[in-house]
Amino acid sequence: MLDNSNENSQEPKEVTPIENTADSTSENKVENAAEVSEAIEKEATAKVVEAIEDKVAADSEDSEDKETVPEKDFQSMSLEELVAELGALLKDQKVQAIKSNVESLKKVFDAKFGVLLAEKKAAFLAEGGESIDFHYASPIKTSFNDLIAEYKNKRKKHYSDLDSRLKENLNKRIEVIDELKDLIEKADSTTMYKEFKTLQDRWKAIGPVPRTKYNNTWRNYHHHVERFYDLLHLNNDLRELDFKHNLEEKIKIVEKAEALTKLDDVGKAFKELQELHKLWKEDIGPVSREFREEVWQKFSAATKIIHDKRDAFYEGQKAKYDENIQLKLAVIQSLEAFDVSANKTHSDWQKSIKIFEAKREEFFKIGKVPRNKSQIIWDQLKAATKKFNHNKNVFYKELNKEQQTNLEKKLALVELAESLKDSEEYATATQEMKRIQAEWRKIGHVPRKFSDKIWKQFKDACNHYFDRIHKIQDTGSNEEIEALATKKEFLSQLNAVIGNENIKLEEVKAYIETWKNIGRVPRKEKGIDNEFNAVIEKLFKQLSIEGDELALLKYKLSIDALVAANNTRKLDSEVTFLRKKIDEVSKGIQQLDNNISFIANADETNPLVINVRNSIKEQSKELNLWKSKLTYIRSLAV
Repeated sequence: MLDNSNENSQEPKEVTPIENTADSTSENKVENAAEVSEAIEKEATAKVVEAIEDKVAADSEDSEDKETVPEKDFQSMSLEELVAELGALLKDQKVQAIKSNVESLKKVFDAKFGVLLAEKKAAFLAEGGESIDFHYASPIKTSFNDLIAEYKNKRKKHYSDLDSRLKENLNKRIEVIDELKDLIEKADSTTMYKEFKTLQDRWKAIGPVPRTKYNNTWRNYHHHVERFYDLLHLNNDLRELDFKHNLEEKIKIVEKAEALTKLDDVGKAFKELQELHKLWKEDIGPVSREFREEVWQKFSAATKIIHDKRDAFYEGQKAKYDENIQLKLAVIQSLEAFDVSANKTHSDWQKSIKIFEAKREEFFKIGKVPRNKSQIIWDQLKAATKKFNHNKNVFYKELNKEQQTNLEKKLALVELAESLKDSEEYATATQEMKRIQAEWRKIGHVPRKFSDKIWKQFKDACNHYFDRIHKIQDTGSNEEIEALATKKEFLSQLNAVIGNENIKLEEVKAYIETWKNIGRVPRKEKGIDNEFNAVIEKLFKQLSIEGDELALLKYKLSIDALVAANNTRKLDSEVTFLRKKIDEVSKGIQQLDNNISFIANADETNPLVINVRNSIKEQSKELNLWKSKLTYIRSLAV
């Protein structure tokens, strides 16, 4: 307790003078309301002081653990950065100063690694693995576990060493008390004061003791200090000098405590108040009886003000914590209600995972909650996360079954492609190869570990076959070689016609038809068709054919070239294009007709009417050309 013994007491007291005062008030049955109120206030103050003394005792034992290291933004760090940060903390900081840092860092690491582990497991299942066989060995996780083990070993050693030091310090204090007893019993007035001061210095130099022994040890020591001063009547000058010095020092402490009552930072004020209580007990001796109660009451009053301000502050903190509880519960509720019913593909789930994890990040960014609620809320978060992961795992398990079925289908196509790659039945084999290529594209994904392998097998078989076909096509069949010779001769004859002014359009059309009927040439000789087109172009110019007629003739030549090359893909694409253009122009004409209806009563010489009718005429002409092109392609029956 804080200097609460009577000056001439012979035994350590278990209660404070404030409590004695309250008891005395009760025993005397004071009926005066003001005195009763004062007694109640003193009792409340005594309880506050006692609580602070217990805190001082605890902090005295934990004095080496008061150092802290500012926490960094662990949420923004990657797994590798978290491991590096943990290693740096263990290397550069005292192990007792980083408990909060390590706990926060570990919570973030476990959450982030849990997400990574879930992704790896989902990928494993998607590749055809079974859940029971899943194992993910991560070097970064191994490094993290090793550092956590190192941290735990260091903390264990630190507290083992601390326990030994606390016990050693307790023994030293007991030795000082025993020597003080001997000093009092010998009572040698010539040397005792000097020896007493030496014992005082030794007492102050001794470090912390176990918290359970702190107050009783101090009471015992203080009791014998008072006994010593009782013997100093032989030398009142020394005694009064000490009393005066101690009073001055205690007044300074009171002044500091009163200044702390005005400090806005209640945490800092409370912390410094504890230091003042420790100084009062550890470093300053008793004062004369006439000032003892007065100075103590002033210090106790300031103590209660600071304590009450701290209580009010933490009430405000409690309100903030309660708000954080509601915010975190709202995030958890959104996670519990997270809808994954529309997820049908791997891509859908990857998007959901990203959104879900972003919501979890919101949870971690919300401030602290009361310690007694923390675990409950954390368990709710884990439950919501577990529910999401369960649904995700169910999907990937079903996806795995579907991919296994797809794998069987594609393996059958691989087998078929390999059976056809050396076929001599080119007509039927080519059609079959094209069919199975189209079917392959319709089949969905297969487990990733098989995907590249079977695709290479299938592609190699198809390429092998079509490389053979192209080689044959480049060389040409007997018919194609014969057609090439015929076309060369015919082209030579056409070149002789250029410049003949008597040539007619019907003859040019006949040349085109003849060329088309000669047939295909070897693929590497396709350039002869370009030569023919160049000659026809010259003849068209010679005939002065222009406009839509020329455009249609040229279009027919280009389409004939596609037919000759059997390029059905481009022909199909051209048909689609023509239908789209016909639709666009038809709608444009319809819109113009609607516009005419709005100005039906206008004079036909009106510039607006003339412009609309001219537009209809031009677009109708364009529409006829597109339709003619489409009619020509359809007439080829390709």
